[in-house]
Amino acid sequence: MLDVLLTASVAFIITFLAIPVVLQVAEQKKLFDVPDERKIHTHPVASLGGVGIFGGFLLASLLSIQGYLNPEFQYFFAAALVIFFLGLKDDLMVLSASKKFIGQVIAASILIHLGGIRLDSMFGLFGFQQVPEAFGLALSYLTIIVVINSFNLIDGVDGLAASLGILSMLVFGVYFFAVDQQAYALLAFAMAGSLAAFLIFNHSPAKIFMGDSGSLMIGLINSILVIKFINVANSPLIAIPVHSAVAVGFAILIVPLLDTLRVFSIRILNGRSPFTPDRNHVHHLLLDRGLGHAAVTYTCVAVNVLFIAVAWFFRSMPTTWLLFSMCVTAFAGLGLLYYYRNKPRQMVIAKRLNGTTELKTASKVVTLTKESAAADSN
Repeated sequence: MLDVLLTASVAFIITFLAIPVVLQVAEQKKLFDVPDERKIHTHPVASLGGVGIFGGFLLASLLSIQGYLNPEFQYFFAAALVIFFLGLKDDLMVLSASKKFIGQVIAASILIHLGGIRLDSMFGLFGFQQVPEAFGLALSYLTIIVVINSFNLIDGVDGLAASLGILSMLVFGVYFFAVDQQAYALLAFAMAGSLAAFLIFNHSPAKIFMGDSGSLMIGLINSILVIKFINVANSPLIAIPVHSAVAVGFAILIVPLLDTLRVFSIRILNGRSPFTPDRNHVHHLLLDRGLGHAAVTYTCVAVNVLFIAVAWFFRSMPTTWLLFSMCVTAFAGLGLLYYYRNKPRQMVIAKRLNGTTELKTASKVVTLTKESAAADSN
């Protein structure tokens, strides 16, 4: 327990001290996420919070996890470096969807072929147990890439991705600690500590965004933990076996995961790339209902907690039925939310005659520069 507390504390302190430095550098170098017609924020915000998150997480993990006892972790950290620099480059220069996908495949390859993070069984899902090696590899790649992108896509409201990340890390961390998987518990609590520190600066109104370097990193660590959880929890020799581990693992990530699968499906059915941006995510639907950033975050976290509690209570049910029941319930709620939402606000970027820029919505105009603000006062 002391190791867990120290790891989380070290990660928290490092990230807490790093974020102000990142903010200062972003201010000096003018590294801001500028609002456009699709984004929700109305003024430029630094988007390099992932640098502080990664620094706190990595250093705390390296200090606490004994590599000689857990050799697979060197490959976890290698994959984390790939994802971090991939996300950082996208935050600074904007990468195409194809390049981001290739980078994610490289990270997934390191985890699967070197780190041993893979699914070789369906664990009773749809009545299947062991699967052919090729199918298992495809399933492993699909799981890792979808989970990585799920937190990247859910990161659209102040505090949402960080809060959901903290929730999943605490759940996985507590379980792995309870079943004596110390290294994986430390990995989870290191990320939880970093995210808790970042959340201090990211709650609404956010001073900084985590950017892709942060959201992709949360997804990567969650993909490692959820696959490990499914493999470990299905073992009858473990201290706390979980009969429906696949369904419980899905429930832990249900808000970002189901939203990503839903949005990807809609885009593909409409003949578009699944990585094409739009305003069809669950947080957009909640915002269109009139909720603020904090209310959206609290609602999504509360729903996720509810699904985790239900899945854990009914964990002795057959995996297929439990997963099917959760999906039906979730889609029913999303259906009601979608068809009864308010008309979304229209947002455009406009230029004045003097060359200054302003962001217009149906209700107000938010200036982006001091000069334009002075012009308004005149």
